[in-house]
This record gives sequence, structure tokens and C-alpha cells, in this order.
Amino acid sequence: MRNYENLVIVKPTLTAEEIKANIAAIEEVITSNGGEIAATSSMGMKKLAYPINKNERGYYHVIYFTIAPAAISEIERRFRINEELLRFVTIKYDTKREVAAFNKLVEKAKRGVDSPVKDEPTIKISEDATEEE
Repeated sequence: MRNYENLVIVKPTLTAEEIKANIAAIEEVITSNGGEIAATSSMGMKKLAYPINKNERGYYHVIYFTIAPAAISEIERRFRINEELLRFVTIKYDTKREVAAFNKLVEKAKRGVDSPVKDEPTIKISEDATEEE
């Protein structure tokens, strides 16, 4: 089992419930392929560096997990099929130094310590589906 981080950007045109459903589906893809989710971190709605499919913004979500390396190709294949994802990236933590950094990131995500951009208001998805700016 290796440590991985997956950053996904979900379309901004979805409602809060649809974003939650997509994030749950992404996590289900990981767990159904034998992965174990260590932590997740919601970064909220942010402006993209450049437009992707005419979208200027996107909902960022990071998932830290452990899984067998053979399952990554299936997970990425399922992510490519999902039309609600604008982009995704999978990062592998392999060396001792990288694994130590992974453990720090997991602890930070479990505590919920995020540093949002000061100029850009973020939209957090809460249980009652309200927007905070």
C-alpha cells in the first residue's frame, strides 16, 4: 500500500448537493478499489488560473489515501469518465521524506487548518448548504 494525494476540481455550475454527491462518488471510487481514505480537505470555490471549458472558477477538494499501486489506473480512468470533474491530479508519496510530508498533510487536514487566499472569497459547503463569503 502506498500513500497518494488526489486533488479534484469540480464544475462550479453544480449546486451544493450535487457537489457533495460528486465528492462522495469520488471517495466511493477510491474505497471500492481497495483504498483507505486517511483525510479529506475541502478548499472551496476558487478562481482558476485559466478558463477550463469556459469555466472561470472551480470547487477544489483534496483526498489523502492509501491504496495498492495497481488500482490507480482504474481510479484515474473512472475520473476521466466523470464529466463533472474539470481536472484532477494524483500525487504519489514514495520516499521516506515524502511519506513524512504526507503524514503532516494528513494531520493538517484532520485538524481542518486551511489557509484560504486573502483576496479571493471562498465558498464552503456546509451541512445546511449555505454559502459563506
